Amino acid sequence: MRNPRWLILLFVVVYAFMLFGGAALKPGYSAMSQYISELGATDSAHAVLISMGGFIPVGALAALLLGAMAAHVPVSGASRVGYWLLMCEPLAWIGSALAPCDLGCPLEGSLSQAVHNLLGVFTYLGTTLGLVLLAATPHIKLPTRLFWIALATIWLLLFVLMGTPPLHDWRGLLQRLSEWLVYGALCVAAWRLASPAGAPRRE
Repeated sequence: MRNPRWLILLFVVVYAFMLFGGAALKPGYSAMSQYISELGATDSAHAVLISMGGFIPVGALAALLLGAMAAHVPVSGASRVGYWLLMCEPLAWIGSALAPCDLGCPLEGSLSQAVHNLLGVFTYLGTTLGLVLLAATPHIKLPTRLFWIALATIWLLLFVLMGTPPLHDWRGLLQRLSEWLVYGALCVAAWRLASPAGAPRRE
């Protein structure tokens, strides 16, 4: 794809529509205290619509964007492995639609909840490792390497904090903050690397 910038814009629009539109459809839903997954929780209002019309498109667009950007990113070796580990995020969105959480997104519950929880752990750890390995990208400056490591640390820290009982009432906000930080950084990096001519550029 010669210029994937339109995909970046489309991803941002669809992600925001899913996040805010889905919350608007849920009576009594709290973005502050409830996980994003609870938008598609089993037996909740409009769960199928939000999962099929929100989670899956977000995941599909994220996967398509990662594929389209592969020719533009200056990664090799370990950093290329890290880049493709970011595919954990699209898989998580699609997986959340196919294996939705129970109401309240508890630690224990149905088989679907167990699969959902396992997918969440796999996703957060995989994305953390992916961000760390991006710091090994050749020819980038030290501040950029430190940035990817710091971002990975914040991502993992917020994941731990959102599962901490004393912060139960803030877990939705913590999850959104983690996604906005990581997705925002990745989208900005992708925008800078996606030259109109499609030629790879050094970051």
